[in-house]
Amino acid sequence: MLGYVMTEDRGATDRLLAQLADGFEAEGRRLAGAVQINTELPDQIKCRMELRLLPSGEKITISQSLGALAQGCRLDPDGLERAVHHAEKALEAGAELVLINKFGKQEIEGRGFRDLIAAALSEGIPVLLGINTKNFEAFEVYAGDFAEPVEPNLTAMRDWCLGKM
Repeated sequence: MLGYVMTEDRGATDRLLAQLADGFEAEGRRLAGAVQINTELPDQIKCRMELRLLPSGEKITISQSLGALAQGCRLDPDGLERAVHHAEKALEAGAELVLINKFGKQEIEGRGFRDLIAAALSEGIPVLLGINTKNFEAFEVYAGDFAEPVEPNLTAMRDWCLGKM
């Protein structure tokens, strides 16, 4: 019950997962996890990354401003860990679906949402997450044949989730 979505366009996966969460929340579904909101900033090359926590809607900034010439990772690990903690509490409160913005570098290294994914799956709660091509090989090592691709459109994503809940 682990599904993943991949898109080609920058930010498209984030927008799809956020729209999916909006629809399910409007129906009263119990969600856990986080969806990403990217905000373009004037005079900045990189956008501001925030996670909208499910189900509270609280937003946590997960990007750091490292300067215009910085080449390193700009993820704020403290912000991500706060989001993970909130998601764990939402899962414990009785979520029926977990949505996660991305299986990224933190998850590859055994941190981030990785333990939450395992906890949800061990409880029989479906997880749908975003993945990019850069991290896909490591995701395959993590998930093996257990994960299934979901077509990156709202109808297919919604159908997949409803078929697993």
